[in-house]
Amino acid sequence: MKKKKIAFVINYFYPDLASTGQLLTELCLDLQDDFEIVVIAAQPGYAGEQAKTTKLFQRDYLENIKVIRIRLPKVDKTSKVSRMSYIFSYFVLANLALWKEKGIDAIYTISQPPILGGLIGTIGKFFKKSKHIYNIQDFNPEQAAAVSYTNKQYIFKFAKQLDMLNCRYSDCVIVVGNDMSETLKKRFENKKIPHHVVINNWTNEAEILPLSKEDNHIQNFLNKNNLSNKFIIMYSGNIGLYYDLENIIKITKYFEDYENLAFVFIGEGAVKQKMQLFVEENKISNVYFLPYQPKEFIKYSLNAGDVHLVVNQKGIKGVSVPSKIYGVMAAGKPILGVLEQGSEAQMLIEKSKCGVVVEPQDYEGITAQIEYLYKLEKDKLLNLGFNGRDYLDQHLKRDISINKYRETLNDVLQS
Repeated sequence: MKKKKIAFVINYFYPDLASTGQLLTELCLDLQDDFEIVVIAAQPGYAGEQAKTTKLFQRDYLENIKVIRIRLPKVDKTSKVSRMSYIFSYFVLANLALWKEKGIDAIYTISQPPILGGLIGTIGKFFKKSKHIYNIQDFNPEQAAAVSYTNKQYIFKFAKQLDMLNCRYSDCVIVVGNDMSETLKKRFENKKIPHHVVINNWTNEAEILPLSKEDNHIQNFLNKNNLSNKFIIMYSGNIGLYYDLENIIKITKYFEDYENLAFVFIGEGAVKQKMQLFVEENKISNVYFLPYQPKEFIKYSLNAGDVHLVVNQKGIKGVSVPSKIYGVMAAGKPILGVLEQGSEAQMLIEKSKCGVVVEPQDYEGITAQIEYLYKLEKDKLLNLGFNGRDYLDQHLKRDISINKYRETLNDVLQS
């Protein structure tokens, strides 16, 4: 029997370092025996890489997966104009690449770029007479509204109506948290809610394992970055607009005299320069900024931390789930969550007993919990982290989510 053909229009894909790119690369690789898969994605550039081709469209292959890579203008994440230029270029060129593909049975899109990611599927479904699966990793414009990205409310209203059209016109909406399911219902006021399923994001728990700091790779990492014998509070991921990191960084001043305590921020993003400027102006010597680590090294860099920050800005509850939580739980590390009560990540920390949680913008509370974890007996701290790993092994294994995707896609294609 001929395999059904699915076009994944997903912006980031291997070897890009964006978390969604890594997740969807794994998903496509796991589904390539079930479906004929073509991926339409941007040339790698999430961490600032330069495009290595002048071609507008470049065909590539990852195992049995055909990849159409789109060449886009370099984006300055601190500039709204640059962001918009990148987004609209991607939107136009992704639609064109999709139009050229023949025999598509289903189009799979994600909520990146905001709104327009889903709109690609809406347009494609109409012209291609295919199914559309819409994976919402982040609800926009609710996310942008939470951080007052613009004061023009009519833009939010228009964007929300457009994204509701994407949801309504899709054959299935996939959200990544139970709180996000509630947001979808709220959008439609519990009337004529689009067909949707909840499928958690994941990490590869067979790759990321709890490791001792005595591991040679970890020791080399610590020595190389002057972090030996430090108690490390780590943030690893996108240093972007939706995490309040530009304010959270200010609490490091309270700990500037704690010689064996270090704050380590791994990644890139729109607010990184602002954070670095604060550290430089205040001459804080125990804050370290490191670039994204290679995918194959993340299992070691995560284990270098003693406590991990998993944070979201106020107003992000039900809008986004920080996928970094799964990697931290896999590494068996305690979590300091800066998260709203009732959010998916907060509920995971509470159920698994793998850390502590503070409400967003409660900077005194964050400071107090860092001090608490810093002074906590070593065995108790380790046990917090192991609780997270145990919970992940019981409820959040990679294969559970992958199989849910497989079942969902088959259901949509057979309906």
